[in-house]
Amino acid sequence: MTSRASASPQPSVALREILAFDDGGSLRLLLAPAGHDVGVRGVAVGDEGPARPLDGCLVLLTGPPSASPDAAEPVRAAAHRGASGVVLREVEGVAAAPQVLAAAEEAGVALLTRAEWADWTDTAALLRSALACARAGRDDGGPGQAAAGGAESLSALAAAVAEYTGGSITIEDTRLRVLAHSATGPDADAVRRSTILGGRVPQWRVAELRRSGMLRALWTSRDVIHRAADADSPERLIIAVRSGLEVLGSIWVAGDGRPLRPGAADALRRAADVAAPLLVRHRLRESGAARRSELALRGLLYGDGDARTHAWSLGLSPDAACAVVVAERLTAAPAPGDRTLDVLALQAVTYRPSVRVLRDGDRLLVLLPVESGPERGALALARELSGQAASGSAGVVAGAGPVVAGAAGVRASCEEALLIVRVLRERAEAGTEGAGVVRGRCADAAGLGPSLDIARVMDAARPVWEAGNGPVHDLVRADVAAGGELVRSLAAYLDASGDITRAAARLVVHPNTLRYRLRRARERFGVDLDDPDTRLLVTLAVRLSG
Repeated sequence: MTSRASASPQPSVALREILAFDDGGSLRLLLAPAGHDVGVRGVAVGDEGPARPLDGCLVLLTGPPSASPDAAEPVRAAAHRGASGVVLREVEGVAAAPQVLAAAEEAGVALLTRAEWADWTDTAALLRSALACARAGRDDGGPGQAAAGGAESLSALAAAVAEYTGGSITIEDTRLRVLAHSATGPDADAVRRSTILGGRVPQWRVAELRRSGMLRALWTSRDVIHRAADADSPERLIIAVRSGLEVLGSIWVAGDGRPLRPGAADALRRAADVAAPLLVRHRLRESGAARRSELALRGLLYGDGDARTHAWSLGLSPDAACAVVVAERLTAAPAPGDRTLDVLALQAVTYRPSVRVLRDGDRLLVLLPVESGPERGALALARELSGQAASGSAGVVAGAGPVVAGAAGVRASCEEALLIVRVLRERAEAGTEGAGVVRGRCADAAGLGPSLDIARVMDAARPVWEAGNGPVHDLVRADVAAGGELVRSLAAYLDASGDITRAAARLVVHPNTLRYRLRRARERFGVDLDDPDTRLLVTLAVRLSG
């Protein structure tokens, strides 16, 4: 992230105007010794160089968080360089350190914190957009002053642009979703009515715009595009809204049965400048909401934080029955362009409207509220996901956790689903999946039988085994260091229930060779497989050694 103070002084904007722009709640004001009307001229990053003045800047201090006393010194340093305020990272649930509050109070600078779910790049974009929007409202005349000087909203801007152009307005994002529109008159054409009612440009219309080259022209042009009226639609003016090189959306003006005003194109150009910070705010609000939902879902699945609070944050009842399904890629390094998990995420979302999906590396975790009917339950979803992946290029194993009574049990369901996936992965890697690719790559606890309990026993036994010593430990450690031939022979012998001939066939060696190896284990290490306790310990040891 880069930030530079302006070479020439910019008009200051009151801190209260900046805070009013943040309707997503990513900033919190802790104290303002000089009042809420303290002027802010720009945004800077505190570690960009100690020699640079910060006159009137709101400074992002990316080092220690507000909860750390170590943040007090950077606050003082920023104030000494002329900052009007500082922004620190907030630690959720932890108050700012008293030393930090005292430093800001003594230095006379405003102290703000950035929500933990936000990031510095988004915060910088939000603050710059707030400054740009406030300054746009001070221009002389035009739709910028009418909108930014008033409600500072896309709806206010759409109404102002309609007044200055004499047309009907829609403001859309890059996915052609309608974010705001002006009032629709009785002469509005069918496309406009359909777009507003549906909340987005109809698919047939998008296809038409793509075929005609209009969309390409819109996203590449930096000026107003004029589309003359024809038999089916009125005259239109369109302009892309940009922030630097990035396209944020577009503004469309339709004549609706009357000619547009002579200065409509100029008004539209000014409106695009005003719309840019508003669209940035809209995008940040969407991404902030998505990030908060992701953090709540992650906390609920992995048991981090209060489960009931996370459920409410996700719009779910904390007492509703639910289950967790986990799908995991079998190949650690997927082929370039492989989108298997992306496709599975879409598949899961369409399974039921209340489903919540978390992508975590090569793993997909699905929170599934359980409704009546086993045909739409967790195992059915696991089967659907593994079946979808089986038809593609990458293998996936999917595990269905048990149904739990509410949010408090989600972590346990998730842990069991993860364990099921691990067992399925081990079976796939060992070539013991069972009949049928899909059936062998999805399961619930009942479908795995004792394998799930064995996996739990192994997890519990591992720390005991690793801390122990004795003849079996000496054998395993020495043989694994030498290549593991004897350990593999012991594993085959035990898996064959002591049948020398069957174990030798599995190892592709002569039975006498296997007898020699077993004798060597007894003579060299004192490991006697005729002893039941020794045999049990060796069974655990060869499993734990892999």
